[in-house]
Order: sequence, then C-alpha cells, then structure tokens
Amino acid sequence: MPPTGSPAAPGRSSITPPAAVGSGARLVIGLLILGVTAGLVGIWYQRGQTRRCLAFYGPGAARMVTAAPVVELWTLAPGAEPGVLMALERADVSEAPGLVHLRRGLVEDANFRWQAGPSAESGRLPAESWDRALVFADPTTGRPPVVLVIDLAEALGGPGEGKGAAGSLAMVGRPGRIGLGRIAAGLATWLSRQP
Repeated sequence: MPPTGSPAAPGRSSITPPAAVGSGARLVIGLLILGVTAGLVGIWYQRGQTRRCLAFYGPGAARMVTAAPVVELWTLAPGAEPGVLMALERADVSEAPGLVHLRRGLVEDANFRWQAGPSAESGRLPAESWDRALVFADPTTGRPPVVLVIDLAEALGGPGEGKGAAGSLAMVGRPGRIGLGRIAAGLATWLSRQP
C-alpha cells in the first residue's frame, strides 16, 4: 500500500478526494431550493397584482374571465322596462385577435381606477349608461356565464369626478363598479374592431 500523498500505483484507479463526494447532490438540492423560492415569489407577486380584481369579481368569476372557452360581445340597449337591458347584437369573439391580452388586462389591478372609500363609483349607473357587455361562458361546467357590462362614456359627471372620466365596468350580479383607468383606451379600440 503506497503511503498517504504518494501517487497511485500503476494499473490502479485513483481515490476520489473527499471534497468532490456529494457536491453534485448539493448542487441539485440548491437548485431545487432556488426554484421553489422563485416560484413562491412569483405567486406572491402575481397575487399582489390581482388582489383587488379578485375581490371585485370573486375567484370563480376571475377564472372565467381568464379561461372561459366561449366569449361573446353584446351591444346593449335599454329594454321595455325601466332599469332592464337587452342585447341588440351578439357576436362570438372567442378567437378575436387581442382577446388573450384583454383577458389578462381585465384581472390586473393597475388597469382600473380604484376608489379608497365610498364614492360615485359605488353607486348604480342608469341602465342606459351601459354600452356593451363581455360574456364569458363555459358550457361544460353548467355554471352561469360571467357578464361584464361596460360604460365607455367620456364624462360621467359624478361628484368629484369632473369631465373626462374614462367610463366604468361592473359585473352583473355583484355590487359596485370600477373605473376603467388605464384599460379604457385599449378596451375602446378593441371593441371598435369587433363585428
């Protein structure tokens, strides 16, 4: 047997130094920890970006907005009874260009004007104010569709709002409404390009 530190005898394999043993396993464990940490940070960040929209729509409705296979665009008009709307025209826009981006925009908090407390936006608008509706449906689930009504008016004229407000969005069956903020111009452009 050769003394410690001497070269290996010819024909024999060399001994692996102790520092190299297990270093691959430590690297893999380190990468797994890094991946899990990055995933958790991503989930936390995404949750922060959609927190208010989730509270406004509800989690089930937000899921429908982002993933429903059937999307329709309705042109609205006042119905025969006061406060009732009817759909004059219906168009399937499930495959419309830009729908993926619109869906994402509809669930991001930064795209809307949020009020800190009670305001004109918490009150109801007259039925005639709502111009269009986006309807998100999944016939396979048996759940009712999610209907988002849109007011594209350029001047709401409510107290404290002044002229030039960008419109509102509400969900049928849920209280309140939100201002269209950053999404207003893009939404109006997208709607004008639909049949």
